[in-house]
Amino acid sequence: MRVRIFDAELDVDESRIAEAPAAVREQLREYEAGERRAFDLAIEYPDDFTGTVMRAMARIPPGETRTYGDLAADLETAPVAVGQACGRNPLPVVVPCHRVVGAESLTGYAGGLALKRRLLEHEGAPIPGDEPSGSAE
Repeated sequence: MRVRIFDAELDVDESRIAEAPAAVREQLREYEAGERRAFDLAIEYPDDFTGTVMRAMARIPPGETRTYGDLAADLETAPVAVGQACGRNPLPVVVPCHRVVGAESLTGYAGGLALKRRLLEHEGAPIPGDEPSGSAE
């Protein structure tokens, strides 16, 4: 199903969510309005590496990020493999691939980098590359 969030459109594979599309849309609306920080949906994860990465992404709390390298180290794989699995995430926003970032920059996102930045800002998460360069003292 096609969903709209923060003036962007994303595809969410509702066949991987037990609840009806209307419930998914309502939780996304609540998230966007700041009324919800986490989703309460029964998700069917794929039985493959993508599903393993999705489970790891789902454990990243709102307001926090992990790098591709962080997840790769946890899963004993390569950062590139994690990035590829993030790109295959059939449930963007619901399974928060936007919380996985490069060590020094945001890097790719299916909905575009502007949406990834907006989602992280909405959650109050740090954005790599936006940190102050230090004081001049």
